[in-house]
Amino acid sequence: MGCECSKLAACCWDSEQNGPIHEAPEAAENAEKSEPDELPAFCDYTIEQLRMATSGFAVENIVSEHGEKAPNVVYKGKLENQKRIAVKRFNRSAWPDTRQFLEEARSVGQLRNHRLANLLGCCCEGDERLLVAEFMPNETLAKHLFHWETQPMKWPMRLRVALYLAQALDYCTSKGRDLYHDLNAYRILFDDDGNPRLSCFGLMKNSRDGKSYSTNLAFTPPEYLRTGRVTPESVIYSFGTLLLDLLSGKHIPPSHALDLIRDRNIQMLTDSCLEGQFSNDEGTELVHLASKCLQYEPRERPNPKSLAAALIPLQKENEVPSHVLMGIPHGDAAFPLSPLGEACLRMDLTAIHEILEKLGYKDDEGAETELSFQMWTNQMQETLNSKKKGDVAFRNKAFRTTIECYTQFIDGGTMFSPTVFARRSLSYLMSDTPQDALNDAVQAQVISPVWHVASYLQAASLFALGRENDAQIALREGSILEEKRNKTS
Repeated sequence: MGCECSKLAACCWDSEQNGPIHEAPEAAENAEKSEPDELPAFCDYTIEQLRMATSGFAVENIVSEHGEKAPNVVYKGKLENQKRIAVKRFNRSAWPDTRQFLEEARSVGQLRNHRLANLLGCCCEGDERLLVAEFMPNETLAKHLFHWETQPMKWPMRLRVALYLAQALDYCTSKGRDLYHDLNAYRILFDDDGNPRLSCFGLMKNSRDGKSYSTNLAFTPPEYLRTGRVTPESVIYSFGTLLLDLLSGKHIPPSHALDLIRDRNIQMLTDSCLEGQFSNDEGTELVHLASKCLQYEPRERPNPKSLAAALIPLQKENEVPSHVLMGIPHGDAAFPLSPLGEACLRMDLTAIHEILEKLGYKDDEGAETELSFQMWTNQMQETLNSKKKGDVAFRNKAFRTTIECYTQFIDGGTMFSPTVFARRSLSYLMSDTPQDALNDAVQAQVISPVWHVASYLQAASLFALGRENDAQIALREGSILEEKRNKTS
């Protein structure tokens, strides 16, 4: 493992011998990069906007840890402008005071930093309380650290996570937001570049009284058990538990970890996957920082700025991008595309038409059967006739007629068919009206949130609109959805 237990134990627990953690001017180097240029100002959203963005708060779009059973559920979504978002929907009893919720949300919404998954807006209508944040597509620290599938997280990346998290907390503290509720490995997310970000949701209380510390009691700061309140020092205690997570690759109760340190049994604390990846000094310093953060007396714990200062000298492989260290596909890196994905990338509309025609309505999940039972009224018969005429026109590449007939079917409002929207989307592309095509592709995804065809058609529409970056994102999303679909089938 490259660490000698006796050296580690002697050095990491004797805090008096080591003295205080000194600050360095470089500590805030990246934390000062506030106000990301690409982010809009905090704004209010309507419940209808967010319902549309999340396909009606579809179960398929839930990304929070406990799914539907979580007290406050987080969904992934996409706004009309194609910006991806995360939407936290509070339970109806969490924020009865509208004014208090808005004040809290707008205060957190003033923060803008590259180390945060920033809050973009909120929604407060009737009993609904929702927060809207940047969407981080590359999972949580818990996923990469505890439940990895392809490779364990490398030591340099673990050190980078620790530094970026300290810088995020330092930035929040500098802006007067030094309380973070329930800091844990699920609150650290990875962005498109594979960089770790701290979720802004933890900066909001989960309830009006602030008693929102929800981790297992074995990981709870001692003072919380006495007072039931989160303090800035409680946040540092939680940071210490995260340092232990990074070192061990497991969620070890702090009391057990401290016993191991006192008994000089550090091998039991260190992730076996890290063997040979770090030196005695690096391991010693990380354990020393963790033990300082886990001091029983809150006043003896360091502050975020001094933690960041201590972590900067430990950084390794600074020139290697995070996505490389993480093994995450990035940007223009090649990713596998199916024939439909390839056709959308090339904007080969004829090939797309051929594939959609062969696909038929088999992805409408019983819609055709349902329609056959609805033929008992003249209005229904008329609507069905419009669809049948649209199908014939689509097959014969009479795209103007296709649009007219499918529009009559959609306006009839008897049934929602993602396939009809997909076919009309392509017909709009064939008719050189890409914005209408994009609108229909989005509607297809609203009806069927995990349908890869809808994402692919959004990509084709965005390419036609000249929005290359958004198109590449939609193309990748389509590829991921199709791969998942193929695995489950």
